[in-house]
Amino acid sequence: MASQSESESEAIEHIVLFKVKDEAEPSKVKAWLDALNALSSLVQVAQLTAAPLIQTTTTSSSATSLNFTHILHSRYNSKQDLKAYTIHPRHDSAVKDHGLHIVEDIMAFDWVAPDLHLAVTPKPKPGSAIRVSFFKLKEEDVKKSEILGVLKETKDGLLLGQHKQISELSYGENFSTERSRGYSLAYLAVFPGHTELEDSNEELGKLKHKFTDFVESEVVVDFLIPSSSSV
Repeated sequence: MASQSESESEAIEHIVLFKVKDEAEPSKVKAWLDALNALSSLVQVAQLTAAPLIQTTTTSSSATSLNFTHILHSRYNSKQDLKAYTIHPRHDSAVKDHGLHIVEDIMAFDWVAPDLHLAVTPKPKPGSAIRVSFFKLKEEDVKKSEILGVLKETKDGLLLGQHKQISELSYGENFSTERSRGYSLAYLAVFPGHTELEDSNEELGKLKHKFTDFVESEVVVDFLIPSSSSV
């Protein structure tokens, strides 16, 4: 079990988006994904899955080049656990031995998720659908609190049964800026399945409409928890 270094009310979300080369051999892609998913057994890792994306959407011409194909999503009980994971020899091997020669682009994003209790939050079941939206603001720091406030209200609404399609919501501000391409805020929504995700598009659109004037560009990715995943 991962250590309890941080507050029990906060978890660390770690997301990496990958663009796999078009000419990459399927067998090498599978070996890479298997190596990444095997990292879920590390003591520092609370939850982890690596999977192909089923959809990538961008909302500005400047983001159209961010055509990612795969995702790694993992969770930790502290920033210390995340750091230990990133320098672990098995992580290094998965990256260098399996991913280095087939991945041509990458984007990474980390945030502290308020009120996400990993000890009691169930791992998404196989077949669950997950949507992650990343936001680049027109003016950094000016409207972050307003956007985070809207996302908090939405999360609070889950507890009141106001968002029946969404089973879980996490959100936060990126604290690792080196590979985030200028995107500073994100949210992650979990759905029971792809149908529920599709049915929620209108509801999620209304949510983003509340702060769309502050956003320069957005990257949205969808993926499914595979049956073979350790998540």
